[in-house]
Order: sequence, then C-alpha cells, then structure tokens
Amino acid sequence: MSLVLKTSVNDGKLSVTVQVSRLDAAIARDFKAGVDAAWTANVNQVEINMAAVDFVDSSGIGALLGVYRKLPQGTGVPRLTHVKPGVQAVLELLRLHRVFTLGA
Repeated sequence: MSLVLKTSVNDGKLSVTVQVSRLDAAIARDFKAGVDAAWTANVNQVEINMAAVDFVDSSGIGALLGVYRKLPQGTGVPRLTHVKPGVQAVLELLRLHRVFTLGA
C-alpha cells in the first residue's frame, strides 16, 4: 500500500497522494485499502493529489467514488488536485466533475 498512496490526516482532512501512474484494476484494491487504513472517525474532508496519475479506468473511478461515499453526508465532496488533462477528460465524460471538486 505504501507504494500506491501517501496519506495523512490533519484537523479532519485526509490528504492522499497517489504515487502510481495508473489508477486501474491492478491498483484499485490497494488504493481502497490505503484510504481505509488512514480513515479516522473525524475525517470530514478529503483531498487527493492526482499529479502522478496518467490513466484511470472504471476500477479507478470506482475507488474514487468509494472515497466520496465514505464521507459523512453533508460534509462536502472530495477534492482532486493536479489532475492531468487525460484523466480530467475521463472525469468530465462521466460527468464526475460535478461530483468531485477539481482544482490545483
């Protein structure tokens, strides 16, 4: 898991840095396990740094949506930062730019 993600929690904000270039079926399980391991009861914000990610498939999308579903209702949505154009195009095609906040 440590090869896939770097995580930290500070004041209820879970910060996740994806450290692989492909968020796909081979990685999705480790991504979910890493998020679950870092999750604490007081998490109410999530920021995922996607700078290393060049490719995302349906399993990767499912893993990202799993993070969205874990957040307590009414606390906001996960923020995806440093999203590369190819990954952003997939998110927009699936209209997930309305589910996640995309930013720098």
